[in-house]
Amino acid sequence: MDIIDLIDRTRDSISARSVFGQPIQQGEVTVIPVARVMGGGGGGGGEGPVPEANSREGMGHGEGTGFGLSARPAGAFVIRGDRVSWLPVVEPTRIILGLQVLAGIALLVHSLTRQRGH
Repeated sequence: MDIIDLIDRTRDSISARSVFGQPIQQGEVTVIPVARVMGGGGGGGGEGPVPEANSREGMGHGEGTGFGLSARPAGAFVIRGDRVSWLPVVEPTRIILGLQVLAGIALLVHSLTRQRGH
């Protein structure tokens, strides 16, 4: 796979098609699922002779590619008649992590204020 092919595949993978799902219709309500999509690619190259300091004989060559894609649900657009509303995804693990960080900060502040009081 060459670099141009990798860039083309990356661009094709990160598009509106991967962010917005197929609309789901039930009665007069239409729901369009939405995801948060991130991605990236990498490349490489090389050629030329192996440097003289290297004990291996031969001609140099190199290549490399990489690709990553992450998709997480973000929410859904709900369409009822001529009204559109947004329903975000609630992620309990992120809420719990945020509460833990706040509790840690509160304990640290409490500890520091107690030390100054003595």
